[in-house]
Amino acid sequence: MGKVTGFMEYSRVLPAKRPVEERLKHYGEFDEELSEDQLKAQGARCMDCGIPFCHNGCPLGNVIPDWNDLVYRGRWEDAIEALHVTNNFPEFTGRICPAPCEESCVLSINDSPVTIKLIERNIIDHAWREGLIKPQPAANKTGKTVAVIGSGPAGMACAQQLARAGHSVTLFERSDRAGGLLRYGIPDFKMEKHLIDRRVEQMEAEGVTFRNSCNVGVDVTVDELKNDFDAIILSIGATIPRDLPVEGRDLDGIHFAMDFLPQQNKRVAGDEVPKEGELRADDKNVIVLGGGDTGSDCIGTSNRQGAKNIVQFEILDEPPERDAATPVWPYWPMILRTSTSHEEGVDREFAISTKRFIGKDGHVTALEAVRVEWKKGDDGRMQMQEVAGSKEELPADLVLLAMGFLGPQQPGLASDLGLEFDGRGNIVCDPNYMSTSEPGVFACGDSRRGQSLVVWAIWEGRECARAVDVFLMGESELPTSPAMAETGGRPV
Repeated sequence: MGKVTGFMEYSRVLPAKRPVEERLKHYGEFDEELSEDQLKAQGARCMDCGIPFCHNGCPLGNVIPDWNDLVYRGRWEDAIEALHVTNNFPEFTGRICPAPCEESCVLSINDSPVTIKLIERNIIDHAWREGLIKPQPAANKTGKTVAVIGSGPAGMACAQQLARAGHSVTLFERSDRAGGLLRYGIPDFKMEKHLIDRRVEQMEAEGVTFRNSCNVGVDVTVDELKNDFDAIILSIGATIPRDLPVEGRDLDGIHFAMDFLPQQNKRVAGDEVPKEGELRADDKNVIVLGGGDTGSDCIGTSNRQGAKNIVQFEILDEPPERDAATPVWPYWPMILRTSTSHEEGVDREFAISTKRFIGKDGHVTALEAVRVEWKKGDDGRMQMQEVAGSKEELPADLVLLAMGFLGPQQPGLASDLGLEFDGRGNIVCDPNYMSTSEPGVFACGDSRRGQSLVVWAIWEGRECARAVDVFLMGESELPTSPAMAETGGRPV
């Protein structure tokens, strides 16, 4: 694949980013573009490695070496065809997926991996510019009707696959626009929303009906769903945020990240956010609790709003730098990862835990924290211990809780359908067909597997679509991923 000696001739190159002081003035994406020759050189680095472990790292089973080679040879139209075989929305994954495929790249054993994510993004962006993306409506309709509840990446992928199989699909979304967390969770500086809009237009041309601002279970009853549709799919996400029940939690100024981030996305979209309940970081001391991607998004947004100071807490120890980490190839390494939002300004604190919130006149003014250390217990598991005498107090005008999600919302639609939930709060499904305990009802995405990556959400949606197609028609010509084929058709 690529050029036989390319990995020895070319170095890994990523696009430059606009200066921090410039990009903090807007909410748009800020990557510069590489030339076509530079992209070809990056494709040339893909080795003839024999066993492409990048497939192991990618849940979708993307045929990565194939489209790396096609880009190297300048065959862009063939490259987008190869990319779309396994991925409905590479413009999403090419921007916000953390690229586990690159950690699995054989070249990363002793060198920098192939720029897989960059090449993927450029293939799809090139295809849109050149008008290569067309609707693919089904040649024949089956007469079957399907309701998909939730329009995040899992729901969108599932709906698109089923529409292309000839079914009449209605995609319900309780927000005013489709996209789920892609729309109202991911900031625009990571992924601009016109990318969602043009996919919605494509899906509408393929026969998918979008019903936004429709809270299923309230605006549409469960009985109406069962009467009107031959199959029901829940792709409702894992939307219950993890809380922090410590002293002072009831003070004003302490909010979940998903109360804060959607407001800015609405402003960027041109919507007016009501003054009552408005959250902004302007000239405030901001503390972000949680060291993951959502916390990083809060940092980037707070900086753009003009925060006075930002501190991010992570309860775990600081991970090692890549060079100091124990090699775990081809698996995902636990290393220190610095996002573009971190680069824009934040104090990162590791091995620290919140003890209580301090307030005045009902509003938070400070946070009391304690340093912690992690030691192995008698059972071999790591246990957290507070460091004596390490209490400290930090000023805080706005505290954002970004500590992950516990599972899908249970009261309402899911409970009305009588679904079963596992010990983690996720919807229980038959491992062979993604079917729930209720006949004709299926689930996919974070609501089935728990909080995960966008690439897993798309995989879930595609596999669920195939399972529903089999349920409706007795067989399916929709593709299945290599991961499913290896497990005999069972989701992993």
